[in-house]
Amino acid sequence: MALMPSPGRRPIVLIAALFAGFLWAGCADDTVVAPDSQPESQEARLDLRDLAPDVQLQELAPSMIVLERNRPRLMSRPGVVGSAMGLTDRGRPAIQLYVDGPILDDTPVEIDGMPVLVIETGPIVALQEAQDAGPEKGGPPDKCPPKCGGGGGGGGGGGGLDPTSRWPRPVPIGVSTGHPAITAGTIGARVRSGNNFYVLSNNHVYANQNQVPIGEAVIQPGTYDGGSSPADNIGTLSSFVPIVFSTSANNVVDAAIASTSAGLVDNATPSDGYGTPNKATSNATVGMRVQKYGRTTGLTKGRVQGINATLNVQYDLGVARFVGQVVIGGGGFSAGGDSGSLIVVQNGSEAGNPVGLLFAGGGGYTIANPIDDVLNRFGITIDGN
Repeated sequence: MALMPSPGRRPIVLIAALFAGFLWAGCADDTVVAPDSQPESQEARLDLRDLAPDVQLQELAPSMIVLERNRPRLMSRPGVVGSAMGLTDRGRPAIQLYVDGPILDDTPVEIDGMPVLVIETGPIVALQEAQDAGPEKGGPPDKCPPKCGGGGGGGGGGGGLDPTSRWPRPVPIGVSTGHPAITAGTIGARVRSGNNFYVLSNNHVYANQNQVPIGEAVIQPGTYDGGSSPADNIGTLSSFVPIVFSTSANNVVDAAIASTSAGLVDNATPSDGYGTPNKATSNATVGMRVQKYGRTTGLTKGRVQGINATLNVQYDLGVARFVGQVVIGGGGFSAGGDSGSLIVVQNGSEAGNPVGLLFAGGGGYTIANPIDDVLNRFGITIDGN
């Protein structure tokens, strides 16, 4: 049966809570102040992107309290579709406000001493492929028609590899998949619990936004890319976390798993990808370099732009509010059909560590569930290095 969302808070919020007493003693009550016209101090120029992940979380903790205190008021403003914790160009903590169009003139530029960065993303939408995709057919601008971008699946790359095609079994991760009733998404990873293997993707890819009974088939490639059941079956839906469609909800993950075997699904990307992800995971930090391999855009790279994000995400069945999310910049990092892709650290000592599960985007920004939240909901681990 489906797993119901359990209450909980991201580790970063728990860390922030340790600093609550400090902040409440030192902050004015919801005061909106004008930007400081004086040059930033040397201390203010500290670039938090250079700090170790745990240190960065501690440095941002007081600012997180400011964001949480003001978030309900900010999210209620007309045109606002999300908010997150980020940094200015000089590494100063800042509130990021995502909007779907022009904003009101009275939008604050600074709150409790923190800059407010307004970013026009347009609507944030779940990045499943769409048959009527493309602005010319009335679809969301992030989505594209079948085989968009030509034989490489829109960026799947070198050597003539096509993530949208039917792959010999065991299929790699990062390629086209879905329940037969949906268009197409992406295989995120092979995961396991004990000796049982599963394939990981989104709820809206494998459970069609809560609508698919447990035990139904998932296929590779997805229907949009020519796949059909039973010929292209790679597993059966085992569990999913239901999505609550409400702007007052506290969704944390858009995720589902299907039971499979090592003979049907491999644990590495195609040869033009990043390879096999690690079992160990990492928490996203602002400025972290990441990469993913997906059905539509193949191998792409970007940077984490915001953490602890609250966002209103548009689905076919309505709008669902998500909390504790990761925001990634990088322009072409994702497009429709990349939903379900695993996002991993690009370089450094944590290279290859999973960070998030891609599920939505808008205006050149990509949204991901923190991977630990996903894995913990199902009691699974990445089957990797």
